[in-house]
Amino acid sequence: MTDERATVAVEAAEAGAAVASDAFRGELTVETKSGDTDVVTAADREAQTAVVERIRESFPDDAVVGEEEGAASAVPERGVAWVIDPIDGTNNFVRGMRQYATSVAVVRDGEPVAAANVLPSLGDTYVAAAETTRRNGEVVEVSDRTDPALSVVSPTIWWDFDRREEYGRAATAIVERFADMRRFGCAQAALSLVADGGVEGVITNVDTNPWDTIAGVHLVRQAGGRVTDLHGDRWRHDATGLVASNGHVHEAVLDAARDIAPAAERRSER
Repeated sequence: MTDERATVAVEAAEAGAAVASDAFRGELTVETKSGDTDVVTAADREAQTAVVERIRESFPDDAVVGEEEGAASAVPERGVAWVIDPIDGTNNFVRGMRQYATSVAVVRDGEPVAAANVLPSLGDTYVAAAETTRRNGEVVEVSDRTDPALSVVSPTIWWDFDRREEYGRAATAIVERFADMRRFGCAQAALSLVADGGVEGVITNVDTNPWDTIAGVHLVRQAGGRVTDLHGDRWRHDATGLVASNGHVHEAVLDAARDIAPAAERRSER
């Protein structure tokens, strides 16, 4: 059953990505949701419809969790659910930047069992099921770098205007420890790049949404990487913060993530 759902996850992600790709760099009407930087377009909604329609063809009774209206917002603790993001990286999408993804994950009792991230403008499809992660059909693995001074780390999940000091601390924590920093504006793209060895780590200290993270987390794990919360415990969809790495430099990546919190918070945890 997991194999069948893994196949549908890819097909559903491809269906949504096709809608997004058709609208990319076209005339877009952009609306805002919770704030000026939280944007949505008709393409987001139409892509979600395409994803859900493909899922419903095969699994009409499964729960669907998603970013846009018409889907649940929380991952159920029991049973099977689909977690979807029709366009992760909408700010990139509306600016005509290629780093965006359609993301579909399958969870069972809250744990991911299959995932697909399709980045149509980059021509990359990442798929993870029971044992491996593949990019465009080829097995990929996390990088084998063990030296933080040769590693690249990405801060992800945006810090809002009242938390920009934390973004500054994230940048400082990275550049003081690692060779370089990249920010992609798309959490699923960043996690996919950890899975295929493009970068060694991804960090955030904020509460994450399941549609921004679960598929990419599964990709990283199945590619041999490690994903934890800020305490170093195995990451779950309801964790605060996310620390993903190739495993070899995880402690350094975790230290960087812990440095993001305000000094008063760090002292209170000791």
